[in-house]
Amino acid sequence: MTNLENVKPLDDFNWDEFENGTSVDASKNDLTKAYDDTLNKIQENQVVEGTVISVDKKEVIVNIGYKSDGIIPASEFRYNPELKAGDKVEVYVESQEDKRGQLVLSHKKARLQKSWENINAALENDEIIQGYIKSRTKGGMIVDVFGIEAFLPGSQIDVHPIRDYDVFVGKTMEFKVVKINQEFRNVVVSHKALIEAELEAQRKEIISHLEKGQILEGTVKNITTYGVFIDLGGVDGLIHITDLSWGRVSDPHEVVTLDEKIKVVILDFDEEKKRIALGLKQLTPHPWDALESELKVGDHVKGKVVVMADYGAFVEIQPGVEGLIHVSEMSWSQHLRSAQEFMKVGDEVEAVILTLDRDERKMSLGIKQLKADPWEAIEAKYPVGSKHTAKVRNFTNFGIFVELEEGVDGLIHISDLSWTKKVKHPSEFTQQGAEIDVIVLEIDKENRRLSLGHKQLEANPWDEYETIYTPGSVHTGKITEAMDKGAVIALNEGGEGFATPKHLVKEDGSQAQLGEELPFVVIEFVKDTKRIILSHSRTFEEVKEEPRRPRNNGRKQEATAQINNVAAGTSLGDLDVLADLKKKMEGGK
Repeated sequence: MTNLENVKPLDDFNWDEFENGTSVDASKNDLTKAYDDTLNKIQENQVVEGTVISVDKKEVIVNIGYKSDGIIPASEFRYNPELKAGDKVEVYVESQEDKRGQLVLSHKKARLQKSWENINAALENDEIIQGYIKSRTKGGMIVDVFGIEAFLPGSQIDVHPIRDYDVFVGKTMEFKVVKINQEFRNVVVSHKALIEAELEAQRKEIISHLEKGQILEGTVKNITTYGVFIDLGGVDGLIHITDLSWGRVSDPHEVVTLDEKIKVVILDFDEEKKRIALGLKQLTPHPWDALESELKVGDHVKGKVVVMADYGAFVEIQPGVEGLIHVSEMSWSQHLRSAQEFMKVGDEVEAVILTLDRDERKMSLGIKQLKADPWEAIEAKYPVGSKHTAKVRNFTNFGIFVELEEGVDGLIHISDLSWTKKVKHPSEFTQQGAEIDVIVLEIDKENRRLSLGHKQLEANPWDEYETIYTPGSVHTGKITEAMDKGAVIALNEGGEGFATPKHLVKEDGSQAQLGEELPFVVIEFVKDTKRIILSHSRTFEEVKEEPRRPRNNGRKQEATAQINNVAAGTSLGDLDVLADLKKKMEGGK
C-alpha cells in the first residue's frame, strides 16, 4: 500500500464521462487516420524492403509493415541457404490482397529488377558473387545469379577436368561474371577464374624452381590420344605418348590411369609459354642397354608383331627392343608379296637374328631362315631329267614361269611346250594357277634358275613323221586356220602342214575353205624346222615331164639349189617367195 500513496489522479481525467459511460467526442475519420498512420504506405508493382519473420523448408514469411505478412516460396531463396529470421530482403508487391485477403509478395521479381544492374556492376568491378547451381545442361551447368539463369561452362567449373557434373547440382558457389550479351541477356560465369587467380602466383613460384632432369611427383589429370597431363601441384605438364614407355604404346590408358600418382622427370620447359615436357620412360634404363650381352647374329628369338608395313613387320622381342623382318626375309620365294600375307599385328613369332647393331640400336630378323634353303640341295631334289608337277605363276611372251615349291621357280620356254602345236602365246596352252607337268632340263644354282620343259615328257613325234610324210605321199587333212599367205592343215596322222593359196585350188577352180577336209600331197618335209609343205591341187593335176634341154641344164640346177636354199631358211609364212622362184624356173623351161 505504500506504493499507492504516491499515486495521483490525472489532472485532465474526466470522471463524469467515466462514470456515465459517455464516449469521447472523436470522429471516425480521425480514428481511421490514427490507425493508418501505424502502417506503411505500399503500392502494388513496387519493390520494398521487408524483414524475414520465419523460415522453413516450404516458405518464408516476410513483414513489410503492412496489415498482413507476405508468404514467399522458399525456392526463391535457394541461392541464399544462410537466410534466417531478422534478415532484410527486397520483395516485389504483386497484390495487396488475394482472394483470401493475403498479401502477395515475390522475392524473385524484386531481384530481377535489379539483377541486371548488379550483374553489370559485378562484371565492371570484377566482383565475386554467389550463385546457386540449378541443373546440368549440355556442356555445363545452369546457375541462378541474382535470380537470372547464367551459364557455367564445364571448362570453367574447376582447373581440373570434371568427370561428374551431377555432384555440383544443388550447390551454392562463388563465381565471377566473365561475359554478358546485353542483346540476348545471356550471362556466362566462371568458378575457375577465382581459382586461377590464386594459382597463377603459385604457378610462377613452381616454374621458377624447375630444372631439367628434376624428378617430381604428380597426379594424372587427363589422358588424351597423344599423351597424359600431369598436375604437379598447381602447374600442369605433358607426357607425350612416346615418352610413356620404351615400348610402343597405342593407348596411354595401357600405362597410366586417372588420378594415379606417378613420378616423372622434367625433360624441358618454357617459362613464357608455361609448357612443361615430362617423361616417364626416362626413369628406367633403356632396354637396349639391358639387352643380353650373349645375344648374337644367328640366335633364335621370340617376339610379338607390333607394327605392320608393306615392306615388313616390326617385332618386339622385349619392351623397347624391336627388330624388323623385311618381307624378303619372310619366304624363300622370289615373288613380290606383301608382309600382311604372312603375319598380322599381335602375332607371336619366332625369328633368327640376321644383323645386330647395339650402338645404333637396330636389329634385323628373318623367319625364312627357320627353314632350309631349298636351293642348297637343288641338284639332289630336282636333278636334270627328273619329272615334277608345278604351278603356273605367270606368263611372258617367251614362256611360262612356274613354281615347283616355295622358293623354287622355273621357266618353260614357249618352244618347249609342244612338239607339234605352234604356240603363239603361253596363255593358249594353259592358265594361271593351273598345274602342269614338267621335266628339268637345266639347273643354274648360282642365279637360282631352272630351265624346264613340257614337251620332253613325250617322244618327239617328228621322228615318226619323217617316215610317214615322205615327199609325194598323199594324206588327208583338215584346214584349221586360214590367212592371206595360205592355210594350216591338221593332218590325220598327226602334226600340221602348210599350203599356199596356189596349192589350195580345188579341181573345180574354187578355193578350199576353212574347215574343209581334203587330200594333200607332201611337197616338202623338213624335220629340223618342223615344216611340212602340202598341196591339194597336185592331187588331181597331171605332172608332165618336159624334155630336158642341155642348154638350160645348168640354169635349172642353179634355180633348184636356190629354191632349196630359200626353203631351208624361211618359215611357212615366207612360202610366197618359194612360189615366185618356182614360177621363174618354170618360165625358163
